[in-house]
Amino acid sequence: QVQLVESVGGTVQAGGSLRLACAASVRTFGPRAMAWFRQGPGKEREFVAAINWSGGTTDYADSVKGRYTISRDNAKNTVYLQMNSLKPEDTAVYSCAARIVPKITRGSSDYAYWGQGTQVTVSS
Repeated sequence: QVQLVESVGGTVQAGGSLRLACAASVRTFGPRAMAWFRQGPGKEREFVAAINWSGGTTDYADSVKGRYTISRDNAKNTVYLQMNSLKPEDTAVYSCAARIVPKITRGSSDYAYWGQGTQVTVSS
């Protein structure tokens, strides 16, 4: 069984930065693709970013491309989301997710394991 625990989010001013971490409690961290999704107030959950097992392939939603960076440290069983140039519309509950295969996708239904989510609030 895979358990995912996100770091605490927080509140940041527009233009600021924040880094989220997601630790997986498994003996082996892979080979699994990992992703971040978010759900803003009154919105459906949406794809943010994904990374394959080796870290060599990443994918980003257009809304965060150039501002967010997803990375992973397989030795620490952890995936990160560095968020820069944050905007009020980035305010959401961010959740990390894991697949049971290495290939990344954007579909939330393709991810079998989920963290509990962490709140990120960007003030204007």
